[in-house]
Amino acid sequence: MDLNTVVTITPARVRSDLSALGDTVAPLAGGSELFADPRAHLTGLVDLQAFGWPALTVTGAGLEIAATCTLAQLAALPAGPGWTAHPLLLECCTALYGSFKVWNVATVGGNLATALPAGPMTSLAAALDAEVLIWRRDGSDARLPAADFVTGNMTTVLGTGDVLRSIHIPEASLRARTAFRKIALSPIGRSGAVVIGRLDRDGRFTLTVTAATLRPVQLRYDAIPAAAELRADVAGIDAWFTDAHGAADWRAAVSAVLAEEIRHQLEAPESGTTPIESEARP
Repeated sequence: MDLNTVVTITPARVRSDLSALGDTVAPLAGGSELFADPRAHLTGLVDLQAFGWPALTVTGAGLEIAATCTLAQLAALPAGPGWTAHPLLLECCTALYGSFKVWNVATVGGNLATALPAGPMTSLAAALDAEVLIWRRDGSDARLPAADFVTGNMTTVLGTGDVLRSIHIPEASLRARTAFRKIALSPIGRSGAVVIGRLDRDGRFTLTVTAATLRPVQLRYDAIPAAAELRADVAGIDAWFTDAHGAADWRAAVSAVLAEEIRHQLEAPESGTTPIESEARP
């Protein structure tokens, strides 16, 4: 969709160029969401792609993902040594249904900053205990857990003029075992629930629920919990919501089923782990 009220596009080559951002000037990354709806209040854009940030940087500490990295670039990243969680990158990317054209422009940071409950990059970043780096308008930096970045349906911790710079996934999370489950009301519909389990090498277990909840919800355990404990904890989540993609009670019910499938999968010995098909149906 044309944004016919926009009269300026500023390439951001140095951080000071971000001073142009404001109530009527928005950051532009891939633009797949920005250009999806009329935004009559906008008069300008600041193009973050002009920074030329490296899309993906692998270090001994983990994986650094630039906010401008596209889903196509992330999905194509080869696994590093010991990255047991590597399949989760592609699994989360494919949770966003779109053509190759969308995959080649939609960005990891844009998906996070849009903050749709079903945003798969939110699911990925939260499930792997990623940390986000925010460039604040006042020139300061802020780092916080990715699970705390999205605060509600299309709301985040970003203030006017703030920019999401990067997402860091720690090496320990990349070496963990993971199990992914997604369900929607239709085969190519927006996710109604995305549930991800992570079993760390020290035995700690984390269950992350997104899409079914207004914000990421995480349940943490020192070891894989018993079925009854996990079921009770999922039932105790208070952030379920209803929209066209699923009712709150349905989302709660299927999330409990998917959580048990994940618990069952990760409880099995690593060499014998075989994902089981979801029995949950719309």
